[in-house]
Amino acid sequence: MSKKVTSKLRIGFGTDIHRLVKGRKLILGGVTIPHAKGLAGHSDADALIHAAIDAILGAMGASDIGELFPDTSAAYKDADSTRLLRQVVAIADKKRYRIVNLDAVISEEEPKLSPYKGAIRASLARHLGADAGQVNIKAK
Repeated sequence: MSKKVTSKLRIGFGTDIHRLVKGRKLILGGVTIPHAKGLAGHSDADALIHAAIDAILGAMGASDIGELFPDTSAAYKDADSTRLLRQVVAIADKKRYRIVNLDAVISEEEPKLSPYKGAIRASLARHLGADAGQVNIKAK
């Protein structure tokens, strides 16, 4: 980004919870993870990206994901959450905010995410317009 960046450091926090259900793909951080169940939701239900979106919006003092992309709108039915994240990053960029880092914790009982953390990290960095070193993923 070559634009002047807002000088104040802003920190956002986001969280999201979806239940696992049969008949859905499991997508976290834009990465499809092989599993018998996926996350229930109106969009692709990528809870990690939804939490990142809320964190970015919160840092800007803006609305939340539900106001910006309501689950009552057919426009977001089965929406690719990476597209929504890129829209929020574009809003932040237009307001001259820059994402410095993202540190995320994924809390789930199944599946084991260790084999996918690198791919999730790379995917998030790409969609945030950041370096992979600016993104950290932990699974609990």
